[in-house]
Amino acid sequence: MLICINMYIFAAIFCINIRYMKVKKDRLDTLRMIISSREMGSQDELLTALQQEGFKLTQATLSRDLKQLKVAKAASMNGNYVYVLPNVTMYKRISTPVQIKEMMQVPGFRSIHFSGNMGVIKTRPGYASSIAYNIDNSNIPYILGTIAGDDTIFIVIREDASERDVVTALSSVVPDMK
Repeated sequence: MLICINMYIFAAIFCINIRYMKVKKDRLDTLRMIISSREMGSQDELLTALQQEGFKLTQATLSRDLKQLKVAKAASMNGNYVYVLPNVTMYKRISTPVQIKEMMQVPGFRSIHFSGNMGVIKTRPGYASSIAYNIDNSNIPYILGTIAGDDTIFIVIREDASERDVVTALSSVVPDMK
């Protein structure tokens, strides 16, 4: 009888832990999408947005989530400081609200064009900075450096590199590049 009770308690704790992990993952995914799709300048705004998505949490939990996601604050185009995600290419910043689940299916890369030893990568709004960060940190030998705007990345290519070499190397860093 004691063994059955212990097994029941273990099973209940195991189920609670699995449910907690799923809720946390869903909450973190939603938080990423909120930060990527809206200009949020305070934790109160983030808490309200998460509550509108059906999550109940405290400011302390939100603070831990932001730390876990390595969220920072950066100046937006209008000069306000807003939360931003580091090194994430799959999320986009948009001006009109869209369902979070829809946005998670959209890639950031749009196109690449070359002229001499220069290239221009077009992205969805808000993606360029994180894609350029990924390119710079992947140490692609054909690329000397990048400059990113909101939806455009300027790349400087080594003179002896072919466009094909660059695209092949970038395809391992930039999702959906062919």
